[in-house]
Amino acid sequence: MSLDTIRLSQTARDQLVRLKRTTGIKHWNVLCRWALVVSLRDPSTPLVKEITTDSNVEMDWSTFAGAQSHIYLVLLKQRCASDGLPLDDKSLGRTLIVHLHRGIGYLAGNKDVRTIRELVATAAA
Repeated sequence: MSLDTIRLSQTARDQLVRLKRTTGIKHWNVLCRWALVVSLRDPSTPLVKEITTDSNVEMDWSTFAGAQSHIYLVLLKQRCASDGLPLDDKSLGRTLIVHLHRGIGYLAGNKDVRTIRELVATAAA
């Protein structure tokens, strides 16, 4: 697994569809960025280690991270280092997918996230 292509599970896709509808945010990558940051902020290790990426949602790293790709890469490297993982492509890709899915679950499970303002408040809390 690498950072080149990011695929999501069907469950994550369904959760993103709901988040898009409730927040009005139109692009998967924007919601995914918020989800990643929310998960990385949580110091605990994600419980799920294996994710089945079986949906049709797929984006490349530059679409996911945008103009701030260097910042997201540093955040992933820092998390890998904090978790005692090597800083190789495999670990970075795995960390991205696991945290991305956990973050999407956090956002989708939070009934207070109905608008962009509430999404920002949740992520900044």
